[in-house]
Amino acid sequence: MTPAETPARRPLDARPVLVAPDSFKGTLSAGEVAAAIGRGIERAGVAADLMPVADGGEGTMEVLLAALGGETRTIEASGPLGDPVEAAFALLDDGSTAIVELARASGLPLVDERSRDAEAASSRGTGELVAAAIAAGARRVLIAAGGSASTDGGAGAIDAIEESGGRRGAQLVVLCDVRTAFEDAPRIFGPQKGADAAAVARLERRLDELAATWPRDPRGVPLTGAAGGLAGGLWAVLDAQLEPGAQFVLAALEADRRMRAARALIVGEGRLDGTTLQGKIAGELATRARQAGVPCHAICGQVALDLFGRRIIDLQTAHEAGTRAELEAAGERLAASGVL
Repeated sequence: MTPAETPARRPLDARPVLVAPDSFKGTLSAGEVAAAIGRGIERAGVAADLMPVADGGEGTMEVLLAALGGETRTIEASGPLGDPVEAAFALLDDGSTAIVELARASGLPLVDERSRDAEAASSRGTGELVAAAIAAGARRVLIAAGGSASTDGGAGAIDAIEESGGRRGAQLVVLCDVRTAFEDAPRIFGPQKGADAAAVARLERRLDELAATWPRDPRGVPLTGAAGGLAGGLWAVLDAQLEPGAQFVLAALEADRRMRAARALIVGEGRLDGTTLQGKIAGELATRARQAGVPCHAICGQVALDLFGRRIIDLQTAHEAGTRAELEAAGERLAASGVL
């Protein structure tokens, strides 16, 4: 075959693969998952842009701090059942914005499964973190509201903030990981916090009574049920702004710009299933990728989303990997297969 007859080779695509996993809750942080997948991809000779993500729940502070820069400070705060816990908040580089992650002081994992008590658990520790951030000079406090042990409508947090002198002009922004309305929080999330049917009914009455006494009524308002109603309480009493957590984090990470510059996207989460399509950040990213014409793949701890569900978000492939070594190997195989 003469040089003129030699088939033209496809030009190398120098664009990176955008690696954007959520945390594998209870096992690996989003950053650890992204790093492992990225190592595998790069071992296959493909560049990776690592973008760990979060949706307003566990891991949000770590993701935003890594992307935006800043420092953490630690205080002794009240745990969900009143026991003291060491909990950190973050101040971003300019010091005017703070990040408080509810899970650090009021999170369900802080309570042993046998001791869970949805009625006794309080959000007070989260309020103490907010108060500490304001005292440190923050003029805006981002509150990542997912993963709470309590269903107190934020009453504990409100008390702690008001006892410390109130907002003092600071703006509170609650990053919500669910769109649930205030009154639905006990029914939907109470059972996982240890509430039986009778306790759920009592929690519903509690939230109704609180809502009736507040300056604004959170019932029926989307997002107000996040964190056992804490989002609604802060909105009703302290004029907090409520934001869908996934959208806020993706904007802060400049996800759309980075996606347009990528050759493909890899999402990840502990379990890929039907809930992925209901506002979870992996589903949000996959939808954006489809709209941008960027191929999307998933590497997850478990893959339980059926083929129809995968087609809805135009997911090209889905792979299971649960450990760092498995994630690294999955990234390498995917990159070496030529589909990226």
